[in-house]
Amino acid sequence: MGDYNAVAARNTENAPKNIGPYSQTVAYSHYNNLSAQLPVDPKSGKLVAGGVKEQAEQCFKNIKAIVNSIDHAMSDVVRLTVFVKNIKDIDAIDEVYKTFFSTYVPTRTTVAVSALPMDALVQIDALVSHGEGTIPNAPQSGDLIKLTNNTANAPVSSLSTQAVAFSHYNNLSAQLPIDPKSGRVVAGGVKEQTGQCLKNIKAILESIDVPFDDIVKINIYLKDFADVEAVNEVYTTFFPDSAIARAVAYVPARTMIAAAALPMDALVQIEAVVSHGDGTPPQVVEDRHGLILEANNTKNAPKSSLSTQTVAFSHYNHLSAQLPIDSKSGKLVAGGVKEQAEQCLKNIKAIIESVDHTMDDVVKVNIFLKNITDIDAVNEAYTTFFPGGVPARSIVGVSALPENALIQIDAVVSNAEGTPPKA
Repeated sequence: MGDYNAVAARNTENAPKNIGPYSQTVAYSHYNNLSAQLPVDPKSGKLVAGGVKEQAEQCFKNIKAIVNSIDHAMSDVVRLTVFVKNIKDIDAIDEVYKTFFSTYVPTRTTVAVSALPMDALVQIDALVSHGEGTIPNAPQSGDLIKLTNNTANAPVSSLSTQAVAFSHYNNLSAQLPIDPKSGRVVAGGVKEQTGQCLKNIKAILESIDVPFDDIVKINIYLKDFADVEAVNEVYTTFFPDSAIARAVAYVPARTMIAAAALPMDALVQIEAVVSHGDGTPPQVVEDRHGLILEANNTKNAPKSSLSTQTVAFSHYNHLSAQLPIDSKSGKLVAGGVKEQAEQCLKNIKAIIESVDHTMDDVVKVNIFLKNITDIDAVNEAYTTFFPGGVPARSIVGVSALPENALIQIDAVVSNAEGTPPKA
């Protein structure tokens, strides 16, 4: 890590602490990565009484407490991910959501999952701007603004912004397979729906003058994992998108997640993290030429033709979700969830080390578990890789994972030198 940027992990007594080996928020460069918040009362350490509305309110209160503790405001939230146990609870959650975001609305993803820690009904993840950056004694808040954007060529919602840019990233709301003209899910099956999701993403990017190949990370939420091949068939018609990208066979980092249900009963939903070369506000041309996408693969971790192991842009590396696959044999490792968790983390470590970073540079970890009751076993393996419990973390239970794995883990890692080195 460079000596001018530092991973800054912080906790406050006003939000739940010590319910897992993670920090409430980890800042690096111009973003704060928050751990997903459960509806836990910080004083009692227990779930709040009541139903989904009360639980949603507590999640947002916890996020607000964390955000306020680092001298930020809820209007600094760039992206929210709402994990809900029952998709029918969305309306009740939205009722609460509007009280916390009455004017500005961030980008948003809503997905129903099979299970949540502590048998919660809802869990909310947040990404927050970090105006001053983590460069000691060099405040930059006066130079950085949040840019919001909506276009009529993609579905518009009063509850979310299509794209929010801050510093060198555009964060997009997850796109459903909605025709922007009719406001309805497109006719057909999962192939048609996948195509529409990606068309919507492309329309948003075109509206902010960003090419499709500037996508750094893609997250795909799929209702039925049996549809993976059909989704991939459509996916490969969009990536690589340009002649330059085809020449180097560039594809973004990628995570695929099984959803218990999606809004509007969709079969697929896709979100994207995109580079923002100009930064905010626009930089002079000579200052942004040093910013390039750096895709990297190592033989020491499993490779895929559909994703890059890690894609760096500016001060972050975004990793593809890692399955518990041995890179030499190409097969799942023997044993149970503890052995599988260890292999996922070994793969992440191999990728990180291949780009001259260390596990101490990880700022956020996302864990997807086939059986939510496996958390304790996972933590046994996890704490050997993160003994200080520094990264922010999110855990959800899913109905299925690729290769019938028990666990899948992805990560966001600092990129201390920026891109290219010492730029």
